[in-house]
Amino acid sequence: MGGPSAEREVSLSSGRECANALRVAGYQVTEIELGADRGEDFVARLSALRPDVVFNALHGRWGEDGCVQGILEWLGLPYTHSGVLASAMAMDKTVAKQAFRDAGLPVVESVIADAAEVSRRHVLAPPYVVKPNDEGSSVGVYIVHDGANQPPQLSDSMPDRVMVETFAPGRELTTAVLGARALGVTEILTDGWYDYDAKYTVGGSRHVIPAQVPDDIRDACLDYAVRAHDALGCKGLSRTDFRWDESRGLAGLILLEVNTQPGMTPTSLAPEQAAHAGLDFPALMRWMVEDALCQS
Repeated sequence: MGGPSAEREVSLSSGRECANALRVAGYQVTEIELGADRGEDFVARLSALRPDVVFNALHGRWGEDGCVQGILEWLGLPYTHSGVLASAMAMDKTVAKQAFRDAGLPVVESVIADAAEVSRRHVLAPPYVVKPNDEGSSVGVYIVHDGANQPPQLSDSMPDRVMVETFAPGRELTTAVLGARALGVTEILTDGWYDYDAKYTVGGSRHVIPAQVPDDIRDACLDYAVRAHDALGCKGLSRTDFRWDESRGLAGLILLEVNTQPGMTPTSLAPEQAAHAGLDFPALMRWMVEDALCQS
């Protein structure tokens, strides 16, 4: 847990929650907090420990983009969540979108552009969204509203190349997939954009499960989430996020992205869906550990 990414604090929170639940489930747990060294001490500690399973509670780049997965493969250690290729594909939003298109799943138009150009002119017609191509948890997201006269002035912390995508209006829906099973549909209610604070601050958002949506929208979310999980080759637990413009019916349902390392904090969505489906948090941890062993 931890790591050098922008999502370090989220990972530490997830790691603590997972470690506690794993102990409740009867496992002996060693917590390894990664700093900014990105691996040397990490490799040495894992080589000495030789754990039965590594529970990966890292988020963001390095932790869920295939890098740490590659190290664990090299060490021959079973680990939770998706493998190298699926993790790398999911973290690269452009690559993931192409996989979704190839699978017949609905996504919005997007382009990759120089950040300096994005700050100079509208590279897509408003409304649109600007974000890093390879970050999660709504880190570094800019929304340019319909009728905006000026392009966004991006911060210096944004990468040189960014994704610009057509804004998808509507309600926020999400579906977790566990193995080959979609767990349910949750609607996320906030007072504004579902940003980093809304995701990880207690009270920042409200979750309605099951989402109060028509049966065809519920069924489509469940179907699309499993197909997206499979299109990337995900394993274990993933979570797919949607926007639904209810004025357009089924045509208004848009797949935004797949998260191969869903948050495991007290406010996180995937554990809530698992609990609603009959798996409490320790039971979810046990399922993930056993799944990792089966995949090894």
